[in-house]
Amino acid sequence: MSNMSNPLDEKGRIIADGDLEFVRACQKGDINAFDVLVARHQTKMFNVAYRMLGNYDEAADVTQEAFVAAYKAIKTFKAEAKFSTWLYRIMLNHAKNRIRRMRGGKEQGILSLAETENLDTGSKPLSDGNPYAIMEQKERDARVQQCITSLNDEYREVLILRDIQGLSYEEIRDILKIREGTVKSRLARARHALKDCLLKVIGDL
Repeated sequence: MSNMSNPLDEKGRIIADGDLEFVRACQKGDINAFDVLVARHQTKMFNVAYRMLGNYDEAADVTQEAFVAAYKAIKTFKAEAKFSTWLYRIMLNHAKNRIRRMRGGKEQGILSLAETENLDTGSKPLSDGNPYAIMEQKERDARVQQCITSLNDEYREVLILRDIQGLSYEEIRDILKIREGTVKSRLARARHALKDCLLKVIGDL
């Protein structure tokens, strides 16, 4: 195994990666170090999986699969990018594989109101505690997810990474291994398609 140092950006500048010490420890056989990595990243990785799949149970399964795959492949990680970049790539690959299997069987379902209790949707909390307002917000969130799920896979992943996860264009470029210009053009198309869908499905709320 080669010695790892912090990854460099395109201009040769060091990219700080706070996960590296735990990755190194894990590569030496420290299972507890991988538990730390899971604890750090499991929420955002689950949210990516859910937004890609539109189904809570499928997202939970895919998240577990992706972390198992990452653990098995951890010794191949050479810090050529941040650990989180590498992990996002694994997660998206597993999510897209699951989407293909789901399309061959049942349709993707939208999240039920009960399941939204434990999902970080990115929506602002309702301060007044009005049960009707809370129910309406949850229904709205489910409709938004329905529109996200309807997007083409390559548009969906860019929209999720940029507008929901808040990653930079450079990070998305490195995760998807596409040009930054391609990231921006896909994002513009994704936002346009999402807006059209939302105008149709949220108008009746």
